[in-house]
Amino acid sequence: MDATTVLVLNGPNLNLLGEREPEVYGHRTLADVERVCRAAAAAHGLTVECRQSNHEGTLIDWVQEGRRGIAGIVLNAGGYTHTSVALRDAVSACQVPVVEVHISDIGAREAFRHHSYLTDVCAHHVIGRGVPGYVAAIDWIASSRDAD
Repeated sequence: MDATTVLVLNGPNLNLLGEREPEVYGHRTLADVERVCRAAAAAHGLTVECRQSNHEGTLIDWVQEGRRGIAGIVLNAGGYTHTSVALRDAVSACQVPVVEVHISDIGAREAFRHHSYLTDVCAHHVIGRGVPGYVAAIDWIASSRDAD
């Protein structure tokens, strides 16, 4: 990975996009998410590396791997958003912008989803905009690079 790479990390159960609760998450798959991310990044002269894991420690390892020297990280931590102080601590150590993304509006869902351990350590947030939220996150990272 280098300074033109955007690391797109998806957490638990996002491998089930298109199947799991389509009334909440829609019918687009994780492969669709990855496709739109690659196109959005290419439009800015960036590349994307997409990864998904259901394991908290793996996500932490990937955040630490991308913490410096890349364009930024797009992070949909799934359920770990609401539970993982350890993931929050990994994000807080990042020297690159991290954008928190959620397909659904977590503030309009169950009460336990209203709190995000990531919000105060992420540079930007895209919440409840569906799959296009990933594009908005990549666009934001690209525009923050242009501002430097």
